[in-house]
Amino acid sequence: MALNLGGIIGNSPALKEVFAILAKVAPTDSTVLVTGESGTGKELLVRALHRNSKRKEQPFVPVNCEAIPKELLESELFGHEKGAFTHAVRSRPGRFELADGGTIFLDEIGEMDLSLQVKILRVLQEKEIERVGGTSIKKVDVRIVAATNRDLESEVAAGRFREDLFYRLNVIPMHLPPLRDRGGDVLLLASHFLARFCEDRETDPLKIRDDAADMLVSYSWPGNVRELENFMERMCILCDSCEICPDDLPEKIWKDVGREPKKKVAEIIVQPAGFAWPTLADMSEHGGDGLKDFLEKIEDRILLEALEQAGGVKNKAAELLGVKRTTLIEKIKKRNLEA
Repeated sequence: MALNLGGIIGNSPALKEVFAILAKVAPTDSTVLVTGESGTGKELLVRALHRNSKRKEQPFVPVNCEAIPKELLESELFGHEKGAFTHAVRSRPGRFELADGGTIFLDEIGEMDLSLQVKILRVLQEKEIERVGGTSIKKVDVRIVAATNRDLESEVAAGRFREDLFYRLNVIPMHLPPLRDRGGDVLLLASHFLARFCEDRETDPLKIRDDAADMLVSYSWPGNVRELENFMERMCILCDSCEICPDDLPEKIWKDVGREPKKKVAEIIVQPAGFAWPTLADMSEHGGDGLKDFLEKIEDRILLEALEQAGGVKNKAAELLGVKRTTLIEKIKKRNLEA
């Protein structure tokens, strides 16, 4: 049965190894620990794990342990009873109760306090929780999947993470490779992001020139897939031509791949001595059938000049002219103009 990867893009050997483990572990209830650098797509992988499990029709509940203040995390996870603390005006279920029957995803679990780690260990061992301020024990049927960008074995050695919890979480370890180790996946992802952003902005599709593509593949991408996605959005907005060239790439990419960026020679723009309004003599010479025909010819020349300056990109040409893209397209079609 084919895996439902839900947006994970790539066919590199490193990623195929991850998919092979995913196919084996998804149908089980085993606890999984996903590791990898920030921006590699750990949550996408965990969602795919849930989507291909027997719990797929049940809740998937993500919790970012780093984003929630430490003093509130226990209440978020386990819920609380009315009056448990100052602002507890009513009883409230926690994320574990909300995930009952499904999967709970503890993202950035390496940021969790030692005191709370003990309670997570109890859930793993006993499958039961106790609300903050409560006295009764509640059974929960959840699959726990955790993720971290930290080296938890080093954290255990430093006394910042419980050894017993680490081994309980690390039943099935899954490591997402950084983008720099995924070779051609860089271009697959770049093309995917470019197509999406260009469609969202209703601009003509952008291509990546071969020499620029080589540099993108060679770049180390310290921010991984997230950095690539943000960079492609920037290119979609700022790139003036219909393809991304090396000159469009920032200096840090040039330096990272061991090349020096070309120094751009300042363009010398010769300004005319002054502006001369068209005259009746000009209209007589070029007007053809009169004023209307003359004005249309002037407009045609300006439209063509804008298209030429914009490299044929209609959205950019429309901005230069101060008109809507749809207006420009209508004029081009009506007059059969070509850039």
